[in-house]
Amino acid sequence: MEIPSKSARPTPELTWHEEAKGRLTVGDRAADRLRQAMGSWRFVGLFFAGMAAWWALNTLGATAWDPYPFILLNLFLSMLAGVQGAILLIAAKRQDSISAALAQHDFNTNLAAKADIEALLEINRRQLEMITELHRLGGRLDPRSDSADETRR
Repeated sequence: MEIPSKSARPTPELTWHEEAKGRLTVGDRAADRLRQAMGSWRFVGLFFAGMAAWWALNTLGATAWDPYPFILLNLFLSMLAGVQGAILLIAAKRQDSISAALAQHDFNTNLAAKADIEALLEINRRQLEMITELHRLGGRLDPRSDSADETRR
């Protein structure tokens, strides 16, 4: 068996994440940005501030364009929920595909590591055989060793 000169794992030019980032479409990037924005405390705070402003302008102001029970606001909130749900599903679907691709990448890395380990174990086994053979040969040649004394008797 020839001693391998390098790992069974090819060294990639780019990391998996860099490659995946380069393949993103405009829609994928937009879904990721919106998911990041909608899943933040800043969004929650701005959303509540917007609801409070809508309420204040339509109940305390002189001209209410959407008087109580705020039908226009309910329409906007329903549309927001529908769009938000779709965006979150798109982002979740992307995350699932990323997880699957990473799992495949990990599996391939593990297979290559297994091949490297098996090669190292084979080298180690051969070295141990050589050391045992050297001890055996050295015992025959060394007159001081016990095994050499037994051989002479």
